[in-house]
Amino acid sequence: MSEQWWQQGCQAPDMLVRNKAQARQQQLTKPAGSLGQLEQLAIQLAALQGNQRPSVERISIAIFAGDHGVVAEGISAFPQEVTGQMLRNFVAGGAAISVLARQLGATLEVIDLGTATPLEPLRGVRHLHIGTGTENFLHGPAMSTAQLLLALDAGQASALRAHEAHSQLFIGGEMGIGNTTAATALACLLLDCAAVDLVGPGTGLDSAGVAHKAEVIEQALELHRPAIGEPIEALQRLGGFEIAALTGAYLACAQQGIAVLVDGFICSVAALLAVRLNPDCRDWLLFAHCGAEPGHKRLLKELHGEPLLDLGLRLGEGSGAALAVPLLQLACSLHNEMATFAEAAVSESPA
Repeated sequence: MSEQWWQQGCQAPDMLVRNKAQARQQQLTKPAGSLGQLEQLAIQLAALQGNQRPSVERISIAIFAGDHGVVAEGISAFPQEVTGQMLRNFVAGGAAISVLARQLGATLEVIDLGTATPLEPLRGVRHLHIGTGTENFLHGPAMSTAQLLLALDAGQASALRAHEAHSQLFIGGEMGIGNTTAATALACLLLDCAAVDLVGPGTGLDSAGVAHKAEVIEQALELHRPAIGEPIEALQRLGGFEIAALTGAYLACAQQGIAVLVDGFICSVAALLAVRLNPDCRDWLLFAHCGAEPGHKRLLKELHGEPLLDLGLRLGEGSGAALAVPLLQLACSLHNEMATFAEAAVSESPA
């Protein structure tokens, strides 16, 4: 594959602003470091925004949906019809992410990349029809090269819309029955792990279901590993339309200079793919939470990501990232509005 858009340069954080924000933190009326991770968040956001007084008020949330052929192997507790049903729920305002987006005043767009069950045109959904879900990767590649490129481009287009809206933060979410299986297969390949080390219950499998899921993933890895030399080939053979779109969105956000708040396990797999495809995008990734899927901690460790929350979440949809937004907003408020020692006439050290 010749050079593609995602290999082009990413924006660089403003290190001068970062240094000034760090200096301000040292002058605020508190013991140095006493606000812990919130201090580093404010400093990082200042550098990414090129603004000593960062803010997180304009938020874009994009939900990417697609079905997975591997569901034919009995790896999900839910039927594929649920993907389309949830698309209706997203735009009707009844899903968790819909509620959270309203509470945050965030824009919410829903992108249908390809469902197994035919859908009527839904108002508020972008129907891209890349395919009727991916192919069953137990028997061949999940998607064609053309489908892979279309999915990556769909993520890029969403990031460009966020840029046009002057968004200060991008949250990607996913919906697709079977996508924890695809994400786990990709994670196993990228981290060089056995399926049993990473596989989890997804939407609610019992122990026998989890064991079967691990067997299916191992069979797929045995089939595809000899043909995979690059991360992009792993994505094509084992991924999903929504995972590819998330990967494209994260890369495009870094190129456009938009901070990304990464959601759970599946989104973190997409984040790792993005970093493997273009390492400079890592500067633009913040990590919302550590989810309940067993592989998530391994992914966060590989990405050197420090999650803001650990609430046992496993819903997806970008919901964990949306829940973490108020922490970013409060980190900015503290950074911007606290008095310095000089302003408050407070001694910086004990008399």
